[in-house]
Amino acid sequence: MYFDFPLDQLKTYVPDRTDQPDFDAFWQATLAEVRKHPLEARFDPVDNGLKMQESFDVTFRGFGGQPIKGWFTLPRHRTGPVPCVVEFLGYSGGRGFSIDWLLWPSLGYAHLVMDTRGQGTSVGWTHGDTPDLYGEGGNPTVSGYMTQGILNPKHYYYRRVFSDAVRAVEAARSHPEVDARHICVTGGSQGGGITIAAAALVPDVEAAMPDVPFLCHYHRATELVDTYPYHEIASFCNVHRDKIGTVFNTLSYFDGMNLAARAKAKALFSTGLMDMICPPSTVFAAFNHWGGKEKQILTYQYNGHEGGGGFHTQEKIKFLTSLWK
Repeated sequence: MYFDFPLDQLKTYVPDRTDQPDFDAFWQATLAEVRKHPLEARFDPVDNGLKMQESFDVTFRGFGGQPIKGWFTLPRHRTGPVPCVVEFLGYSGGRGFSIDWLLWPSLGYAHLVMDTRGQGTSVGWTHGDTPDLYGEGGNPTVSGYMTQGILNPKHYYYRRVFSDAVRAVEAARSHPEVDARHICVTGGSQGGGITIAAAALVPDVEAAMPDVPFLCHYHRATELVDTYPYHEIASFCNVHRDKIGTVFNTLSYFDGMNLAARAKAKALFSTGLMDMICPPSTVFAAFNHWGGKEKQILTYQYNGHEGGGGFHTQEKIKFLTSLWK
């Protein structure tokens, strides 16, 4: 069922950004604070029986110097440093097992997948191994992650996650078998939103592939759909009627629409035109504001939040193999 703008209107939908005057200063200060802690990226070999790939259990220091887990995989047969895909996960998902992440190494690229702090415990999702140790700025929250610290940008949950994502790119670049010039960030849903943030906050990444991205154009999303996870924000505002302005002020620092304007990478987006979780207009808001000159978006006419599935994976392969000839 179509419920959002028609495609021709989506293509020209450029809503006003909501970034505050101190947006860039906020992120500069945040990353300066994060980088006071040594990265201490560690890659511990994992013997999982694979013949064509080498796997490593990754730990690096993210926000607050806290340890963030991940998996790093290399193609076993290589002649020198290789490009690397850094991947971020969907809402509630965790890093799972090293054998879950073989696509990009099968194409000859390195791959680092970042565990999302505090997530990876929901039934039906892969498990996670990274706690969220941050204890400051707690406000009453709706179950989930969307309202943790939502009354102050300094304490908002995604300040920590986006900072971790920047450090994940830095960890990948620190490995001697990675060609640091050729980094692509990618992910679906929440991972797509984190991808946009990573591309904005590490503006020299070469490419970004956000699939059906979450965390974009919050105001429209919460007014257009009643599905989770955006519903967590609406539920908070339903109870805390006097905090709505404060809520959306905080979210403006983490809105993919605002972050996209700072990104320079070559980009391949995707959206499902029947997506009731991440509505297509919210995705196009980020895409149309994207700061890089080389960008494209693929739309899937009769699909929801699953987007293009395997069809889009093939498009991502074409995109990267063309870029990294």
